[in-house]
Amino acid sequence: MRKEQRHKGWNEIKTNDSWAIFKIMGEFVNGFEKMSKIGPCVSIFGSARTKPDHRYYKLTEQVAQTIVEAGYGVITGGGPGIMEAGNKGAHLGGGTSVGLNIDLPFEQHDNPYIDSDKSLDFDYFFVRKVMFVKYSQGFVVMPGGFGTLDELFEAMTLIQTHKSERFPIILVGKDFWTGLMDWIKKTLLDEFANISPKDLDLIHLVDTPEEVIDILDTFYKNSGLSPNF
Repeated sequence: MRKEQRHKGWNEIKTNDSWAIFKIMGEFVNGFEKMSKIGPCVSIFGSARTKPDHRYYKLTEQVAQTIVEAGYGVITGGGPGIMEAGNKGAHLGGGTSVGLNIDLPFEQHDNPYIDSDKSLDFDYFFVRKVMFVKYSQGFVVMPGGFGTLDELFEAMTLIQTHKSERFPIILVGKDFWTGLMDWIKKTLLDEFANISPKDLDLIHLVDTPEEVIDILDTFYKNSGLSPNF
């Protein structure tokens, strides 16, 4: 009897997996339709736990405002912390402010600085990640935790393997990121040769909003494009 119950339960799980395809398709269709209309944007990543009085929250506001004043929009994960600061800076600068929200227990809720017609909700991380990469002209990565590192390394992997177009990846906060970059260069590159020097070509380590814009504008000027695309 137990074996039959387990077999029945397993079949139900497999059936539910099949029907999940339609929900996944729905998220992709909704995302593609809305994101295709936003214009050129830069994604900002960072910790959801950063408080409004923290220096990196305030720096993110400045970075985001500078980005929109330069002609780009801003995309964030739509939640609190660094994400909120990014949307707030875009809002204060009068630019496009996009939020790609994900339903997470105890942490994620959308912030009030997202444009009302540019707030999207996702159940699946992988669908959300596609939207970030497909519709971003650059990644600005502020200090964060596992989720931030996940986005950073996925972008690096996609560019490395030519599964994505090349775009700038800008790490903001030398005091936070230098240790990681030193380890990548010393251990991954020099000691074990697990990556190539060119894999690091598009990664930039900066401290100021002005440096962020200089990198973005230089990259797209060299590509024959302007922020208005």
